[in-house]
Amino acid sequence: LVGFFVNTLVLRTDTGGDPTFRELLRRTRETDLAAWAHQDVPFDRLVETLNPERSTSRHPLAQVMLSVTDAVVPVPELPGVMAESEFTPLEIAKFDLTFTFREHRTPEGEPAGFDLSVEYATDLYDADTVRAAAARLTRLLGAAADAPDLPAGELDMLGEEERRRLLVTWNGAVVPGAGTSLPESFAAQVAREPAAPAVVMGERTLTYAELDERTDRLARRLIGEGIRAGDPVVLFLERSLEAVVALLAVVKAGAVYVPLDVRYPADRIALIIRDSKATVFLTDRDLTGFDLPEHARTIPVTGVADHPGDHPADPQATAGGADPLPRIHPDQPAYAMFTSGSTGVPKGVAVTHRNITELAADERFPLASRARVLLHSPMAFDASTFEFWMPLLTGGTLVVAPPGPLDTTAMSRALSEGRITGLILSSGLFQMLAEDDPAALAGVRTVLTGGDVMSVEAVRRIHQHCPETTVLNGYGPTETTVLVAAHTVRAPYDLPGAVPIGTPLDNTRMYVLDSRMRLVPPMTPGELYLAGSGLAAGYPNRSALTAERFTADPYGPPGSRMYRTGDLARWNRHGEIEFLGRADQQVKLRGFRIEPGEIETVLCRHPSVAQAAVVLGEIRAGDKCLIAYVTPFEGGRVDITELRAWVAATLPDYMVPSAFVQLDALPLTANGKLDRRALPAPEPADMGAAAEGRAPRTPNEEMLCGLFAELLGRPSVSIDDNFFHLGGHSLLATRLVRRINSVMGVDLPIGALFNNPMVATLVEQLDRIGSARPKLRPMRRMGASK
Repeated sequence: LVGFFVNTLVLRTDTGGDPTFRELLRRTRETDLAAWAHQDVPFDRLVETLNPERSTSRHPLAQVMLSVTDAVVPVPELPGVMAESEFTPLEIAKFDLTFTFREHRTPEGEPAGFDLSVEYATDLYDADTVRAAAARLTRLLGAAADAPDLPAGELDMLGEEERRRLLVTWNGAVVPGAGTSLPESFAAQVAREPAAPAVVMGERTLTYAELDERTDRLARRLIGEGIRAGDPVVLFLERSLEAVVALLAVVKAGAVYVPLDVRYPADRIALIIRDSKATVFLTDRDLTGFDLPEHARTIPVTGVADHPGDHPADPQATAGGADPLPRIHPDQPAYAMFTSGSTGVPKGVAVTHRNITELAADERFPLASRARVLLHSPMAFDASTFEFWMPLLTGGTLVVAPPGPLDTTAMSRALSEGRITGLILSSGLFQMLAEDDPAALAGVRTVLTGGDVMSVEAVRRIHQHCPETTVLNGYGPTETTVLVAAHTVRAPYDLPGAVPIGTPLDNTRMYVLDSRMRLVPPMTPGELYLAGSGLAAGYPNRSALTAERFTADPYGPPGSRMYRTGDLARWNRHGEIEFLGRADQQVKLRGFRIEPGEIETVLCRHPSVAQAAVVLGEIRAGDKCLIAYVTPFEGGRVDITELRAWVAATLPDYMVPSAFVQLDALPLTANGKLDRRALPAPEPADMGAAAEGRAPRTPNEEMLCGLFAELLGRPSVSIDDNFFHLGGHSLLATRLVRRINSVMGVDLPIGALFNNPMVATLVEQLDRIGSARPKLRPMRRMGASK
């Protein structure tokens, strides 16, 4: 007979309840016996009858084959015929993976083990991956044979060498820590080069000696006001030299600075003040009208960056004398920065002096000698930690960008005029610069970006225009002091897939663990945990939350902790971490980590909202945004315009959804959970289009309406539509302002759009800054109002 005498049986193994290996064998035996009772049904007939959904990317019913062959029987001797057994290799894989075990026996017929061979589809796997999988399977079977009554989920697949790579080789180098406080590290820089420029803003410059003198003066005044070690001090300041002096002075006084974004809504400011328990405020503005605590003290920072002789009548000029400043322990908190919280209340993260000094000492960041680093991030955003401290602790110059939001034109100008050589950008802003003005980074030696998945195309554009610029993709939540890993993106970048988030910094440990807190093999997804010198002290005044997220580290030194990120990741074969998404509902948007639950809590506080769900989605191709789904109480309705204002009054702008969708009921799964896949895509009306908006009346209004519509991806926009209510956000605003300036030949600052988000008022701003004559004819868009 000539033919193929094997039939394929489709089997499914039940591993529910984490059975012992002995129990798993019993279940498998029952499944196999039931399948063999019907083994005469051809596999092809089974596929034809079941008619599963076909796909060119996978085989129907099963993608993995397991085959076990008996010991090879010697070829019989046939009279007059010479016969032999011949192995015939195939050039095509029949399944994604085929595991074949071949039994061996002794001459006496006793079992003598198995050989394992693996056939694989080379489009899906490479030899190293398959070889590693086969080795893990071999170890798993050996462990099961040695301990058949151990739960199968507890059997270890990792070999000693693989375990060593995950715990030692691929983790950060262990180097002597800085072991100093921020004032000590700064004082060392002052002693080395007192006359070197420390901070620059426009035409104003402070040397290290001058900055040291001014911060000492303000620190002594703070101590004279009763500030003691560990006391929280709120910084309610716009970017300025005075803000730099104030921040450093708070640290020198031994206090903990709590930065607030001056653009936060009053309700959120009140929440943070209440949670931080601060009673002292350093500010550059009048705080009358803010909900400050009883006995609050407000200290203005006007003049703190000036020479003391410039204001002889100012009590700050002589306050405190020359009394020595307190000595600060490196493990004392330096700042508390507030991030989104799932309970509806922002949570503070306490970062220590040691956390920051060891980050600045890491050699992963190739800042040249006397690097010039741009301070442009809001002080309440943890990227500002890198911008502020890296130059001041390494002998560089801190260049302060103009106050207020920066569009790409203003950013390009700041980079050029400030002669910037070191820069940190959110992924969104990095991508916008790559699209709008990649040559702006030509003078920058090192660009660190992160906060979201890096755009490969953006990197290529930057490398094309700035071949000498080093680009690093960084990763790190606020709870681990800005950064714990970085990957240098080298030109030309042609690797497939997303850019890795890199390898751990010095004295940093990164673990990819399963649900049992066990190490998972390389190329296997798991949850990312972080440990080491960057680990924050925890959440002040939130002991339960601190214990939940900062857990004991089973792989580190005794008593050490690790932070549970909630991020899904894996080690690749090169020893780098690849980000895969979120294990929980937290999302990342334009560099910010956001808990949708906090937004949902605010939505549900509105008297007309019965239920709410917030997801990360897209209303324009490639532009991520928050989408809110709300249901009214029975018989009622939700006024979306009113609801948007309600949210904006409580949350910062990056947490205000771009679209609000009103539903009769939220879709649920069979288990009663929110069915996110069933949520409908937003319609234009969900993005706040004006019901009776006026059509443009002048060429400039028509031009602006066209540009608004183009950037927002809408067929038309009236002069009364609000850019931010139609789904606009800060990064899109920078692009719009750049388009307005380019097309209309003006120099409109981005702040004008934030203050005048409607065409009707923005055109008045254009008229005030000069006669705006369009370079192009007014656009006529399909369906636009005439």
